[in-house]
Amino acid sequence: MIGDVVGDPGLDTLDSLLSGLIREYSADFTVVNGENAAEGFGMTEAALKRILEAGADVVTSGNHVWEKREFWQVMESESRILRPANYPEPAAGRGWLRIEKAGVSWLAINLQGREFMTPIDCPFRVFDSIINSEAANTGVSIILVDFHAESTREKEALGYYLDGRAGLVVGTHTHVQTADERILPRGSGYITDLGMTGVVNSIIGMDEKVCLDRARNQVLYRMECAKPGPGHVPAIQGVFAEMDRDTGKALTVRRISRELPG
Repeated sequence: MIGDVVGDPGLDTLDSLLSGLIREYSADFTVVNGENAAEGFGMTEAALKRILEAGADVVTSGNHVWEKREFWQVMESESRILRPANYPEPAAGRGWLRIEKAGVSWLAINLQGREFMTPIDCPFRVFDSIINSEAANTGVSIILVDFHAESTREKEALGYYLDGRAGLVVGTHTHVQTADERILPRGSGYITDLGMTGVVNSIIGMDEKVCLDRARNQVLYRMECAKPGPGHVPAIQGVFAEMDRDTGKALTVRRISRELPG
């Protein structure tokens, strides 16, 4: 599972490194969060195509997926792009997807937090509703959850709430990779934030000067993606997890942070 792709630098890094990582880890299934792929805000059909062609089986998103209104129709027609499932109906698109691959049934679920964010429907209850609706699918599923949230407390709370039911619960949205990857007591893999894919030595993938001006002056200057260059090396970040196909639980979780050679 790969952290938020930020603009063209993130897409270029994904193009260059993701397929090699998939081969290196012999990964059977890959999830990429792409909500910042279009110039740092939202997605376009072209950006989605690049992420899928780079090797993603499913593309998750978050609150910025609504930025480009023309993309809403793409969310209706392309099943491999997810928006957070707890947006109230009738939101465009879908929030979860089941895929059969490598002899395994994978259930990818996208949820969004409410603390310090728009208070949409409850992610805890929506997860339960999804699982109840999928109850007719007998056998073991490996359940992967992208929880796009601001609050560390809320992310950990969902991790413990899903422990033993989801195979892997990862946080996205803050673009800063955390060092708390672990197996929770009942067997779910967890990390508070995957990090990001783009120019990491920046302010959440964005140009430092613009972000500093916004913070110091409290004027909402339009943020721009940081540009690669000396001292600004793009990287791909996320986790690799080994899953038990018989139980759907995690065996190992390892952080990934790989710079683009240059």
